Amino acid sequence: MPQPFKAAVVQAASIPFDSLAAAEKAAALIRDAAAGGARLAVFPEAFLGGYPKGSSFGAPVGMRKPEGRDDYRAYHEAAIDLDGPEIAVLVEATAETGLFVVMGVIERDGGTVYCTALFIDGENGVVGKHRKLMPTGAERLIWGFGDGSTMPVIETPLGKIGAVICWENYMPALRLAMYDQGVTLYCAPTADDRDTWPATMQHIALEGRCFVLTACQHITRGAYPEDYDCALGDDPDLVLMRGGSMIVDPLGQVLAGPSYEGEGIIYATIDPGEVARGKFDFDVVGHYARPDVFNLSVNVAPQQAVSRTGGK
Repeated sequence: MPQPFKAAVVQAASIPFDSLAAAEKAAALIRDAAAGGARLAVFPEAFLGGYPKGSSFGAPVGMRKPEGRDDYRAYHEAAIDLDGPEIAVLVEATAETGLFVVMGVIERDGGTVYCTALFIDGENGVVGKHRKLMPTGAERLIWGFGDGSTMPVIETPLGKIGAVICWENYMPALRLAMYDQGVTLYCAPTADDRDTWPATMQHIALEGRCFVLTACQHITRGAYPEDYDCALGDDPDLVLMRGGSMIVDPLGQVLAGPSYEGEGIIYATIDPGEVARGKFDFDVVGHYARPDVFNLSVNVAPQQAVSRTGGK
């Protein structure tokens, strides 16, 4: 059984449209979290690449404006490649500190970008990723859809680590698929800063009998370029995301947060033994399941648009 350890959720502003600078900021925060005693750090959704809060990408129903295409081009250029310099900066910081890091990024793959959570291990670099299965609302204009091949739970000395991004957490089948893999450290990078989010995180902790670590940016309009198209306004002091990062234990007790007080790192001590204590009376994929009545089928095969056969 892993021993108790300190975990961190990082509530900080990205540097939109400058992913290398955002990676360097993340590396400094990784080192800060390690100095604070953390062995695991969870970052917000789209920390590298940026969350385009308030942008419409010029796409009223039935048409696309030229300026919206320009906005997408800039956003695509700000996305990262998984073999790019931004990842090298993060891998160096995790190798130096020994932290396990869950990092929200916008990942570029051809002409499409994906909202992705990366799993970065201090000893082995990037050990996995989760692409958001279901972008929400207008996110579908700009992000591709992940598939079942990127829903891993990573076995680590700290426990089994998985990630579910933002409103994916409202998908019961996806949550059940994570519980079935034995997730104990359920990470929820998000852009949701509403008053209702903490209750969702507590529910998931209770339902899965797992620790839940959620991280959201605290970011103002001033962090974005002056010419950024933002429907919420252009006052540099306008808060576009107010945080709300928190850590919850397997019985739904809030260990840290939610914080709405600006940028910062939030810590809590994780006792892995609390998972078994929680499952004493509720194991949603064990003694509390009814497979004779309900059954979930999960397709974990990669989905390819083109398949080639034959040839020499």
